[in-house]
Amino acid sequence: MKKLKVIAAGLGYGLLERQKATEMAGLKFYSASSVFPAVTCTAQGTVRTGLPPAEHGMISNGWWSETLRKPLFWEQSAKLVKGPRVWADRRAAGAKVGMFFFQQSLGEEVDALISPAPIHKHGGGMIMSCYTQPTGMSGLLEKVCGKFPLWRYWGPLASPKVGRMCLKWFEEMTSAVELDEAYLYLPTLDYAAQKYGPGSSADNAAFREFRSQLEGLADLCQRRGCELSVAGDYEITPVTEEPVVPNVILRREGLFAVRSVGGMAYPDFYQSTAFAMCDHEFCVLYGPEASKASELLLATGDYERPADQTGNQTILLAKPGSWCDYAWWTDRREAPDFASHVDIHNKPGYDPRELFFFNRGFVRGTHGRACAIAQSQKGS
Repeated sequence: MKKLKVIAAGLGYGLLERQKATEMAGLKFYSASSVFPAVTCTAQGTVRTGLPPAEHGMISNGWWSETLRKPLFWEQSAKLVKGPRVWADRRAAGAKVGMFFFQQSLGEEVDALISPAPIHKHGGGMIMSCYTQPTGMSGLLEKVCGKFPLWRYWGPLASPKVGRMCLKWFEEMTSAVELDEAYLYLPTLDYAAQKYGPGSSADNAAFREFRSQLEGLADLCQRRGCELSVAGDYEITPVTEEPVVPNVILRREGLFAVRSVGGMAYPDFYQSTAFAMCDHEFCVLYGPEASKASELLLATGDYERPADQTGNQTILLAKPGSWCDYAWWTDRREAPDFASHVDIHNKPGYDPRELFFFNRGFVRGTHGRACAIAQSQKGS
């Protein structure tokens, strides 16, 4: 490799200042502006295209399909990210490019790829697996590094140490496949700050783990003569208030429709005239009465308009210190069957409570607002 670009989850500049670590692993970091909304898929889309979210289309971690009339979260097709890739001209001239652990990367026009891609079993549970390109590399990586621990990547058992396995798989892949440049996503800092809060003992331990991983990566790049650059995607901030529940209000006002199945309330997107797709600190309003929904929510005093909207979409922010819960029920008996466990593809909204067993816990860190991210001075 000649160049490696690392995107680190939750690497805000404020975090580095608190940790007195604006210089580490041979890199000096400075403050840069995040994209808005400041979430994973949105930031990664901009890294890959150089375009703002309104142009590349990933304005959240979810995607609304007007044709299907439903929101889809964490879909993996690279076709969801619109626009030419920043490496397209270099690759057309013969450069080899790799992408590792990015969302919306399956089918991407690169020469090497790793992405978590478990197989969901018919009777429940899943087969832990990653998708690799070239095809067949997953078998070699499992033989050399061990099976990738997806249960450490998300859910109640998520751990900052999963970054170690990301680096092992990355190192082995890039040893086997010759690349000119690569893009690597590290989720190391994401879990503890959301679950226990920024500045907690668990968050501090996660930062020490991240620093160790980054130093190992810097050493690898030095041995390979590779230029390393690192950037964050968002800053995780403390949660000090209860979450807001926009869909509870929209349901009460007759805009969000549900259907009762076995005593549980499931969303009816065909008859709903407004729906809030919730994602961390913000929600995106869809439906013919999205404007009316926006005014209803703003009137409660629990929401605010962001300084910059994203294209033609109606986006609202939860009040500072809070976050947007996707729930449309207040009686737990109405909760759909997917509400109490990890089910990232069926839930029509991001659910940070999946970090807790049975989804019961108080979320202490969130993100989404435009913020100051950390970016190294070396590299492009």
